Amino acid sequence: MKKHSVGFIGLGRMGFGMASNLAKAGVSLTVYDARPEPMEACVALGATLATDPADLASRVEHLFLCLPSETEVDDVLFGSQGVVTAVGNGLVISDTTTMNHGAALQLAEKSEKAGWSYSDCPISGMPFRAENGTLTMMFGGSSERFDEARPYLDIMGEFIVHCGEIGMGQLMKAVNNIIYNVNIAAICEVMPLAMKSGLGADKLAQVLTTASSRSFASEYFVPRILERKFDGDFSLQAAFKDIVNIQQAAARVQASTPVVDAMITTYQAAIDMGLGDQPKSAMVKVYERQLDQEVSLS
Repeated sequence: MKKHSVGFIGLGRMGFGMASNLAKAGVSLTVYDARPEPMEACVALGATLATDPADLASRVEHLFLCLPSETEVDDVLFGSQGVVTAVGNGLVISDTTTMNHGAALQLAEKSEKAGWSYSDCPISGMPFRAENGTLTMMFGGSSERFDEARPYLDIMGEFIVHCGEIGMGQLMKAVNNIIYNVNIAAICEVMPLAMKSGLGADKLAQVLTTASSRSFASEYFVPRILERKFDGDFSLQAAFKDIVNIQQAAARVQASTPVVDAMITTYQAAIDMGLGDQPKSAMVKVYERQLDQEVSLS
């Protein structure tokens, strides 16, 4: 692999695992996060510490971002202590943040004016896949930039897909997550009905995680629902950007999406119940309330 000085900003639940794998692989890596603890952990693996985004960007050629949303990305790149205050032409940015498709295009346009190359590369997988280097990564950008990023993407992920031009990574992520959401909504709708009708929770768990309805959604969320674990996962509100993405895509091509629309109704109902800070599995509480039936092993 050709050696470049690489920077990584955003050492959260996903970013820390990704940056750690780069450091473990011997990549010349500089890191920054608003919290000192993950930075210190990366330094222990061989990374170099930066004092702020501008300081980091001044040292590197290729910058990876993994931040909560486009708001944080814009601040890191163009804010008062942002990259723009320290770096002129030539910086290559690969942004693994999940965001609105249109926001990715706007960031790419602003980056081009600053003399930088911006590509979007959202990721899919739980934090354990970030730690294991087995993420699915969906790249949107030119073939040249994809080839340049690929050696690093191969360290952080197992399934690397070049989805097309800038913004197509975000669109692919939205398509994937919407299908996932539909699956979760179906599980959450039917499980209270099944238990209210007399089926046992343990039997439901056995069948939904082994039979033809088995999926990653059922394998992961059915046990957590039954154990009443509604924490530790991405929240309904934080993940709502996928819904916005797919709604805008459907409007652009005038697509009919009745199944997606039904999922969105349940998703929004859960948020309206005050569950926006809970994971997608909290949609089950909408139907538990309707049927006065808790889905649990007790």
